[in-house]
Amino acid sequence: MSHAHGHHHDQTSSNMRRVVIALVLTGTFMVVEVIGGILSGSLALLADAGHMLSDTIALGLAAVAFSVSKRPGDKKLTYGYQRFQILAAFVNGLSLLAIVSWILFEAVQRFITPSDVMGETMLVVASAGLVVNIIAFAVLHSGDKENLNIRGAALHVAGDLLGSVAAIIAAVVIIYSGWMPIDPILSVAVAMLILKSAWSLVRRSAHVLLEGAPDWLDVPAMQERIIAQVPQVAGVHHVHVWGLTPQDLMMTMHVRVNGELDNPTSIIRQIKKIMLDDYGVGHSTIEIETDDCADH
Repeated sequence: MSHAHGHHHDQTSSNMRRVVIALVLTGTFMVVEVIGGILSGSLALLADAGHMLSDTIALGLAAVAFSVSKRPGDKKLTYGYQRFQILAAFVNGLSLLAIVSWILFEAVQRFITPSDVMGETMLVVASAGLVVNIIAFAVLHSGDKENLNIRGAALHVAGDLLGSVAAIIAAVVIIYSGWMPIDPILSVAVAMLILKSAWSLVRRSAHVLLEGAPDWLDVPAMQERIIAQVPQVAGVHHVHVWGLTPQDLMMTMHVRVNGELDNPTSIIRQIKKIMLDDYGVGHSTIEIETDDCADH
């Protein structure tokens, strides 16, 4: 096993452990928050409980994704199962958007038909939820920040954390002023924050699923670098760059060389080294051409 592959395996195992810890914390407290939301009559608590339910499902999906992604490739999925993580992140983002829609719908109903809220019960449950969410977020946030599966899980928990803060503020306002509209108002505010993060997650994971090139990659500059650093190369075209995940980049390209070569493999090795060292592309397929492009 190479050092790079071993490091990737260790990182995947570490990420999976973090997700499982967050799953246990979130799933356990979700039950408490549902009971507290029903007893207190607080939409902010019920909204956060609904989000925690989504979190529990999302974290479970993320844990399964890490487990599945470690499976080696086979004759049907020759690249392996790593992209299952991206699929999980995409589903998590969509579930966040669904939760936002539910919170907004319930908030409108509360504005139309206000209801009483037990501020003291709400404050106790929300405060306990804040502690649980801080611990879960710290566990996930210290993981691999470039992994979209971890990012998706952390965003779910961050939404819960904001929900707990909003519920605490709403509870304090209700206890000291009795102003009930603060409950749905803060629920909408949290929903808007969740919406921004959810859309970002859906957009990024969809980009990977659509095999888009990394945002940071300047393909024309990369082509010029190869031509400048490898003297025998006259031109680079038909470049395609994508990723199984944002960390596992793939690339294919056609390389036109000057004249006949005794050892084309040496050119391929030089280009592969540039792609790995300068761009982090670990899997590249390079077609050498000494004449016009065969695809033309």
